[in-house]
Amino acid sequence: MSRDNLLSLGLDDHDRVNMELGGGIPRGSIVLMEGDYGAGKSALSQRFCHGLLSEGASVTMLSTELTIRGFIDQMHSLSYDVVRPLLNEELLFLHADFNSGGAFSEGSGERMQLLSRLMNAEVMWNTDVIFIDTFDSILRNDPTFESLIRKNEERQAALEIISFFRDVISRGKVIVLTIDPSAIDEDAIGPFRAIADVYLQLEMIEVGSEVRRQISVKRFAGMGEQVGDTIGYSVRSGIGVVVESRSVA
Repeated sequence: MSRDNLLSLGLDDHDRVNMELGGGIPRGSIVLMEGDYGAGKSALSQRFCHGLLSEGASVTMLSTELTIRGFIDQMHSLSYDVVRPLLNEELLFLHADFNSGGAFSEGSGERMQLLSRLMNAEVMWNTDVIFIDTFDSILRNDPTFESLIRKNEERQAALEIISFFRDVISRGKVIVLTIDPSAIDEDAIGPFRAIADVYLQLEMIEVGSEVRRQISVKRFAGMGEQVGDTIGYSVRSGIGVVVESRSVA
């Protein structure tokens, strides 16, 4: 594949993440990053975000967990400076606060149609890459989606948002979704796994008294250079994400 069709994850002089993932994420892709709590979904998303910005891509980061202050602090702790991209409007940060009048809450306390509001938030879809961290929180808090899941209508529940995602990526954009599979029904995740062009499972493996992290590459359509099946990594304060050379198996 031509490198022109890849959005580089950059930072080649800092870590081996971009190299291990074949030189970048193909344009026009849906990326599903799946892992239990603590597996490193947010840290890896933040590494991707920082690297993409360093290569000139524009990014939207929607977080269901972090405020803008928390996001800046966490990025700073990993030596990923985002203040300049935020000020230059290369990075748009949105906090989806379900409880206290934030991006997707209403003062009335009514549960909102989150997926509809997400699709109608036009400004967030104008960038090259859109991160939704964590997507399962949006799904779990959307009453329409939840109601359809209760009726075993998983495909119908996912259909509208998947159709919307496909329209977005048809314009060459990339959507990155993080999901905690323990927080949502397996059948509800299925349609999103099926349509993901890049599907990464983040795993924590106990080796003796040590816990090691690895990225298990389940699918990588449109890869550049060869992408490995498993990539061992760690998250280090003051350094960020580090690819480990040792075997994790």
